[in-house]
Amino acid sequence: MASHGLSSALTLYDARTLTLSQAATRAGVSEEEFVRQLNRHGIQVTVADRMAAAGDDRTAHAD
Repeated sequence: MASHGLSSALTLYDARTLTLSQAATRAGVSEEEFVRQLNRHGIQVTVADRMAAAGDDRTAHAD
């Protein structure tokens, strides 16, 4: 069973109230672990969040 912190973080991320980073912090786990928990609970993870959690932040920046 998920802890209350993890459970609320999953709910808030699913509602897009918190970012992945904020939700992982609230849950007390790394972003990578939070993505695993999201997958376990069937919650959609955005591509940008998945890449950021994997350390592959290749977002385009305007000069």
